[in-house]
Amino acid sequence: MNETATPQMQDQTLEDYTTADGRKIGGVMMDLKSITLRFGGLIAINDISFNIRQGEIRAIIGPNGAGKSSMLNVISGFYQPQEGEVWFMGKKRPTMRPYKVARQGIARTFQNIALFEGMTVLDNIMTGRLNFMKTGWVAQSIWLGSAKKEETINRQKVEEIIDFLEIQTIRKTPVGRLPYGLKKRVELARALAAEPNLLLLDEPMAGMNVEEKEDMSRFILDVNDEFGTTIALIEHDMGVVMDLSDRVVVMDYGKKIGDGTPDEVRNNQEVIEAYLGVSHD
Repeated sequence: MNETATPQMQDQTLEDYTTADGRKIGGVMMDLKSITLRFGGLIAINDISFNIRQGEIRAIIGPNGAGKSSMLNVISGFYQPQEGEVWFMGKKRPTMRPYKVARQGIARTFQNIALFEGMTVLDNIMTGRLNFMKTGWVAQSIWLGSAKKEETINRQKVEEIIDFLEIQTIRKTPVGRLPYGLKKRVELARALAAEPNLLLLDEPMAGMNVEEKEDMSRFILDVNDEFGTTIALIEHDMGVVMDLSDRVVVMDYGKKIGDGTPDEVRNNQEVIEAYLGVSHD
């Protein structure tokens, strides 16, 4: 990629700030410019622009059908927009397949859990290390030399993630036997195994009870704080969104109707009327 950042992008990248709770937020990591995505005559995303800054937790909210998951699919490279540009780390991103996007340091979880049900928790998380496995299949099949050393290193990283997410007791359990909340945690573990710079979470707390949501919220904050991972998440639980996120972008029918801090979004009249409910003040 030979593209260089525009002067506007360079200025944005240099702007750091400190949140109300004292956390440092860096410059722009990803800049989505005038993104439009169509499926035939249906416009899923209509000329939306926003950015994601290094070290922040960026929420994307809106009612069902607003285009949130489609936007996450654009960020992860699964969908290619018909119009607009995706800039990552100060460079315009060309059209590329999702596995190449993953190699850039972007990992994700899915709205509908996408795990290998017949494999153990450990083996599922190991699949997140595929980009770090360089030896060929012949060397891996006989498990000698560099292949053995490589797997040992990858296993060590996975074990650290298992400890971090407190799932040691289920590491050898087939995923198909786990309750829903633990499956969600295993999917997060697999994404973390890829050591992402940008972690995309598509409704990480959907279907969870209050206790499971509290645990997942704590892990998301810990990932952001201890690993320094930038996080973009879609979530319908507004309490969770307002507690976790540094900034929120609001979508409705494929358009952006709000963008700012949780307090700014909470007090945005258009957002109140379209999503949060009509104000009676």
